[in-house]
Amino acid sequence: MEEKIKISILCQIYGKLLTEKQYQILDDYYNNDLSLSEIAENNNITRQAVNDVINKAKNKLIEIEEKLLLMEKILNQEKVIENIIKNLEESENKILKKAQIEKIKKQLKQLL
Repeated sequence: MEEKIKISILCQIYGKLLTEKQYQILDDYYNNDLSLSEIAENNNITRQAVNDVINKAKNKLIEIEEKLLLMEKILNQEKVIENIIKNLEESENKILKKAQIEKIKKQLKQLL
């Protein structure tokens, strides 16, 4: 997964664990696509300070994810749901066989 997307997702999940300033700067950089210069100007700080805040906050988010694994669980659940939908679509106009029903049940249990 591209780092920019990964950090954006982590910011959505764990953003409230950052300081307001860290969250705002990460949001501006990763979600609003502002440059370091634009963020520095908006916050009356240097580009280097912006870079430092981004790196510190990014590392904090990564550290939290390594401990809690919420993003990993969410992404895995999305894959399971996609598989369930695919199986249901394949079975749409057929009578579901017992094996198909068991497969769908197993996939749904993975979400728990």
